[in-house]
Amino acid sequence: MIKNYYYRLLSTYISVYARSGDKVLFIEPGNSTLLTRFSTDDVLVVTTDPERFAGYSTVENVRNARQWEPDYIILDGNLQRETDVIAYLEIINAVCTSSTRVILTYYSMLWKPLVKIATVLGLREKFPGENWITPEDILNFTRLTDFERIKRQTRLLIPLHIPFLSDFINRWLAPLPFFNLFSFLNIEILRPVPAATDVSEDHSVSIIIPVRNESGNIKTAFERIPVMGPNDELIFVEGNSTDNTWEELQECRDTYAQTDPRTIKIAQQEGKGKKDAVYKGFSMAANPILMILDGDLTVPPEDLPKFYYALTSKKGEFINGCRLVYSLEDEAMRFLNMIGNKLFAIAFSYVLGQNLKDTLCGTKVFTRNTFKRIKANQTFFGDFDPFGDFDMIFGADRLCLKIIEVPVRYQARTYGDTNISRFRHGWILLKMLLFVCRKLKFI
Repeated sequence: MIKNYYYRLLSTYISVYARSGDKVLFIEPGNSTLLTRFSTDDVLVVTTDPERFAGYSTVENVRNARQWEPDYIILDGNLQRETDVIAYLEIINAVCTSSTRVILTYYSMLWKPLVKIATVLGLREKFPGENWITPEDILNFTRLTDFERIKRQTRLLIPLHIPFLSDFINRWLAPLPFFNLFSFLNIEILRPVPAATDVSEDHSVSIIIPVRNESGNIKTAFERIPVMGPNDELIFVEGNSTDNTWEELQECRDTYAQTDPRTIKIAQQEGKGKKDAVYKGFSMAANPILMILDGDLTVPPEDLPKFYYALTSKKGEFINGCRLVYSLEDEAMRFLNMIGNKLFAIAFSYVLGQNLKDTLCGTKVFTRNTFKRIKANQTFFGDFDPFGDFDMIFGADRLCLKIIEVPVRYQARTYGDTNISRFRHGWILLKMLLFVCRKLKFI
């Protein structure tokens, strides 16, 4: 009963990240329940007992899975049974591609006495010489084997089934601060440390600039946005302006097209909101790297190369701006906005399990392939977000991407008024946060 309940919950936790359609490599899984959420075509099992996993493709050795190129590798307690964890993780790393994610689980040291009692009573399988590993040990192992941690979660306060009580406590109490200190299960998500940048890769950038009532910033944007890649393009998407933004865009395009080395594209959005404008810009983009720069230019365009370097040097896979490190210019951010930004950052960091200091900065950089993957799974988080920023952050987190923040010096507007409604949009963000809590944290 303990085993079946544990694996039912573990399969739920894993399926938040490894989804149907992903190629998943299971290495000596403890129970076939873990496999049932995936198509047999998408699963490969490393096992010395293939009869236990009838219907699934199997191999006897991890090295034999090298050509399979898995999206996820699942290690359920494997490190607790290995006599040489470093050698074992080195073998796992050799099977990984640059986009592979390793999901590993291990028990909390706090539960060691109770686990030993359960083993003596025959409630769980006995493993000779079982390792008891701490989160600090995992970090050390990753450094030694060229992995790095994406995120860590704790789950389960009651690892056996007690009707009503177990489900209630494990879903609603176990994820909460303080209670999660006593959780039974640790879940780590790792990625292989990226290899050096390939100089043959195309690092051209498509910079998407959504503009609404930003007439006074258009010429400045053309002048200040730096050249980064060999074939960059500027894509301005105008959205239902009441000033002469569209006319200014047309004039600047015709003027700068004569001298600017970049391709210049302009368009008017058919719908409303920043998200609609940004997505239209993405549909027009031709380059492998996508950038978003808000048309108010409160994030200095001169900082964009920092984002560019963080992505192209593979420091991260999703680069987010952070306005809350350096001192702010007067009038750059109102006091209530500052408080709201910090509270949302704390809340989202807790929910996502990755530390984000500024979730509301509009400047973001990622690859075209990343955007396609995020968009393909967008319905998981509902249709709340009028800006698109959170759809992308949530999507990047669910794909287990390495999220990196680049500090910027946030500046006051030099033209026009903000398009953000402090209270209306704040209410939307709060609803979105509660929804994501239910989808990611309280499951």
